[in-house]
Amino acid sequence: MHRPIRRKERATATGEAALLLKQCSYGTLATAGSDGQPYATPLSYVFLDNHIYLHCAPEGQKLDNIRQNPAVSFCVVGHTRTLPEQFSTIYESAIVSGIASEVAGAEKQHALEALINKYAPEFSDRGLSCISDKIDRTVVIKIRILHMSGKARRN
Repeated sequence: MHRPIRRKERATATGEAALLLKQCSYGTLATAGSDGQPYATPLSYVFLDNHIYLHCAPEGQKLDNIRQNPAVSFCVVGHTRTLPEQFSTIYESAIVSGIASEVAGAEKQHALEALINKYAPEFSDRGLSCISDKIDRTVVIKIRILHMSGKARRN
């Protein structure tokens, strides 16, 4: 269940939140462990076909948490600037909740290529070679978005 944004005047349109997801360099993935404890991981990602894709090693706490409980939250923060005289901040952010799952085959390849195109387009040939060499040792997670919201203060 999602609470409505308290400061409704700061809510942004879903399209604006999606644009921010496309533009930001990194996001923070929040999962829950089997003990119920939250675990947040900053990471690189790509927003592709209205899903969020990320890659990771085939083992680790983030992946253990997702396998045990696929409900996740993902947050990005765009431009920020502090306003010390107002004890406030100019900001833009987007938050997603969704279901995370591992992908394979052509979808996994497509997501890894999209990550190369986002972060290292000038090295795409080397990136494709790296994908070919390491695809079996890489896990790709897709977040199916159930809810997306954006919020901003611009002045």
